[in-house]
Amino acid sequence: MKTHWNRREFLQKTSAATMAAFAAADPMRSFAFDKKKSEKIKSSADTVILLWMGGGMAHTETFDPKRYTPYEKGMEGNRVLSTFKPIPTVLDGINFSEGLQSIGKVMDKGTLIRSYVAADMGHILHSRHQYHWHTCYEPPQTVAAPHLGSWIAKELGPKNPVIPAFIDIGQRFTVGEAEELKAFHTAGFLGNEFGPFFIPDPSQGLESVRPPVGMDARRFERRNQLYKDLISNSPMGEFGSDYQKESLKRSMEQAYMLLNSPEAAAFNLSTEPKESYDIYNTGRFGLGCLLARRLTEQGARFISVTTEYEPFFGWDTHENGHTRLEGMKKMIDGPVAQLIKDLDKTGRLDRTLIILASEFSRDMMVEGRPELKVLEQVKQPDILTDMKFYGMHRHFTDGCSALMFGGGIKKGFVYGKTADERPCKTIENPVKIDGIHQTIYHALGIAPDTQYEIEKRPFYTTPDGKGKAVMDLLA
Repeated sequence: MKTHWNRREFLQKTSAATMAAFAAADPMRSFAFDKKKSEKIKSSADTVILLWMGGGMAHTETFDPKRYTPYEKGMEGNRVLSTFKPIPTVLDGINFSEGLQSIGKVMDKGTLIRSYVAADMGHILHSRHQYHWHTCYEPPQTVAAPHLGSWIAKELGPKNPVIPAFIDIGQRFTVGEAEELKAFHTAGFLGNEFGPFFIPDPSQGLESVRPPVGMDARRFERRNQLYKDLISNSPMGEFGSDYQKESLKRSMEQAYMLLNSPEAAAFNLSTEPKESYDIYNTGRFGLGCLLARRLTEQGARFISVTTEYEPFFGWDTHENGHTRLEGMKKMIDGPVAQLIKDLDKTGRLDRTLIILASEFSRDMMVEGRPELKVLEQVKQPDILTDMKFYGMHRHFTDGCSALMFGGGIKKGFVYGKTADERPCKTIENPVKIDGIHQTIYHALGIAPDTQYEIEKRPFYTTPDGKGKAVMDLLA
């Protein structure tokens, strides 16, 4: 299985899955861009790092533990609320699930949200809910909705003109549901220059920013110019509208500038001191956190680091939930905590907003939400006769946890609450995705009514411009 980009794909990779993005944006249409001006908001952040737990992270097994019930053969599944013991955090009276000790020790620097509620979209599919989380729009859409990172890249531009404004670390498109994942890894109608710069494997990050082996500078420059000429002279529709063509060329120029810059050294993780490298080196996600820290130091604007969504792997626990989560916690606990501490130590955390989130949660018995159950996708017996059934397997949308740090977010704060007994649903201060997005935009100084006119219709950062920031989360 391919784990990193072939070097000959350098130019294609600089845009957000170039041709896929054009297809998603429907380039045969005529887009008229007419941004509406709004009153300026004072920002508390200028960089965002999204730590994405792709696959459905169970809240009762991570940041919102309930009553612990150890495994016994023949036990009733409905008795099980949490399969890990609760452990104390640095916050009085607030526990995390066993295995998240390091993150628990830095919660005095951030906010714990225990009441995120995912959308009701009928049959639960990971790619649909991930699309919704990352764009704030429910699929399908007649217009390609831009990724959260693309909105930020468009509105604020790069902090450092050499570093791509939107960098995506860790997600491959050679795994299951690849086309569905590509659908929201795009800037949509905003143009390819605002799409993600992909680094599927952070350990191969340096490969992303240097020419192919054996290709000298003159040959590479000729190839680069030929590609730009091809785009400029192509028939209407082949590479999109004139706007899309120019956007693609600008993304290529920006990537070429990075190729020749000293900032490219940030992608070389081999220069990281061993003591630091070893803390982050829990796998691709851990090294992705390290790369995110290094890129933040070089002026990145928006960085997404994912544990990667691949069906039936990672957080997507259709069986062996308890055993799988032991490994997932080892993967994220040290690197996430170290990222927080490193940025705090250098003073960058104050202006860097970090979000850790997942598309929805999980439960042993409930698929969907209690009052709106949907088709069950996982066979979960009422009586547990095998350890593989011990853990949270079904998709649960009515109570999810998320973390936020830095960038104007309250410190040592807990927001929302879920029930202590099944169903462990949200019972206080529900938060939906438009509130999460507008909170992020508010911290960055982006107005809530930001919109562009597309085919004579306004397209907002959140549907109909109705999303409101959750001001209680902000200091």
